[in-house]
Amino acid sequence: MTFSGEMGLVLALSYLLGSIPFGLLFTKMAGLGDIRDVGSGNIGATNVLRTGRKDLALATLIMDAGKGAIAVLLTRYMVDPALAPLAGAAAFIGHCFPIYLKFKGGKGVATFFGTVFAINPLLGLACGVTWLLAAAIFRFSSLSALIASLLAPAISYYIVGPDSWIFIAFMTLVIYIRHKENIARLMRGEEPKIGKKNK
Repeated sequence: MTFSGEMGLVLALSYLLGSIPFGLLFTKMAGLGDIRDVGSGNIGATNVLRTGRKDLALATLIMDAGKGAIAVLLTRYMVDPALAPLAGAAAFIGHCFPIYLKFKGGKGVATFFGTVFAINPLLGLACGVTWLLAAAIFRFSSLSALIASLLAPAISYYIVGPDSWIFIAFMTLVIYIRHKENIARLMRGEEPKIGKKNK
């Protein structure tokens, strides 16, 4: 894959789409202030849920996942199918490092799932089932995301073929970097389980 003006445009527009901080926008419009001053300070759905507004958290989850999915689908059907996984990865990076928020964004899990589902629904379903199984066994949301994303490149190679796994592996690496604090808490036994509040 060689760089072209078309590829540059896809990268730029997908990144800007991914940079839209829906969690921050929704909470501000609801009069809840800046979500970055709540809980972990993250702009994702999990932290939005800490405001007590399940509706806003669900809307954030859907829109954050939608950013990756829209980037993939628009690129596939309007530009070049070969660039679709790259577009999803660019939207994912936009969510994690948004230009609108001085590159301080979310951890990327919802956008990751939206991207892989749009790349291939069966791949997205497999990753979702992996998350659910890990959550049922270990009861840690962060660990479930880490396990699902870690297995995603291999699942992608098996289901989709060799065209997408490298982009998914790149997103997995970023997810692990963004979850370094969660990993440290897991190792110390301090990570809160699903359904339990932080002490």
